[in-house]
Amino acid sequence: MRFSLIDRIIALEPGKRIVAVKALSSAEEYLQDHFPKFPVMPGVMMLEALHQASAWLIRKTEDFAPTIVLLKEAKNVKYSDFVEPGQVLTVTAEILKQDDQTTTLKAEGTVNGRSAVVARLVLQRMTFSQQSPPRGELDPYARRCQQEQFQMLYHPEPVPGSE
Repeated sequence: MRFSLIDRIIALEPGKRIVAVKALSSAEEYLQDHFPKFPVMPGVMMLEALHQASAWLIRKTEDFAPTIVLLKEAKNVKYSDFVEPGQVLTVTAEILKQDDQTTTLKAEGTVNGRSAVVARLVLQRMTFSQQSPPRGELDPYARRCQQEQFQMLYHPEPVPGSE
């Protein structure tokens, strides 16, 4: 089962940082079980939102060259607040360092300006052809799909005073 935990990308500086949002709706399928009388976004979904936003930053930074961006490590993960239906999780991720295969980022999810989750993420970048040469023919299709999805998600907010 796949969950898209980013509704919109509101700011992006390739090679530096991204700001994205997830508006939590009471219609989210997983809230039926987590928890029926006190529905909140599961911590693992909050972490996945950090991962997804970070992956979009990496893809855009590298002009969609990596078709696979995997969470390799999540370090120093700290949860400090709930995300409830009707609230918006704002995710910010900043690139700290990068080598030829991995990117390390500092990521945080906030609700109404209060930290809900913070983590240091290590993401591994690759293509299908690097993972398994016979699957290399999937790279152009995956790249095209990711670019189309990015265009649907990326709606930057105007900077105050720039109108």
